[in-house]
Amino acid sequence: MLRTIIITIFLLIGNEAISQTKITWKTLGDVTFTDKYSDEVEAYYYYPHFGEHIKNLEGKQVYLKGYILEVDPKEDLYVLSRNPYASCFFCGNGGPESIVELELSSDHPPFKMDQVITIQGVLKLNQDDIYHCNYILAQAKVFSP
Repeated sequence: MLRTIIITIFLLIGNEAISQTKITWKTLGDVTFTDKYSDEVEAYYYYPHFGEHIKNLEGKQVYLKGYILEVDPKEDLYVLSRNPYASCFFCGNGGPESIVELELSSDHPPFKMDQVITIQGVLKLNQDDIYHCNYILAQAKVFSP
């Protein structure tokens, strides 16, 4: 009986460890945008309409490879980008779907601008908070298979 319980626990832990889904920047392209006016900032912004494929990944453990962009290292604000800083979304190449906000634990390793890295975390979709990215990886950490 005890042996069965131990095996079951290991199988459950093992399933959790391998239940991460690899996503790509193409996966994150499953979104369209319309202009929406914000009274708060008195400006239009891109309002996301997520496709069914990406909606099905919300709340799931995923991993994604990209370039680290240092938004504010002192405040521990980083994003993962499809492109290096010189050609990222903020510089006119791509759109909001080409960056992912990272909610990292405080004990993450140091990062450098444009470092290529694979990050894992829980995918969150954000439509309404204009102060955060449309895609967020919660509980984000460096991926090591």
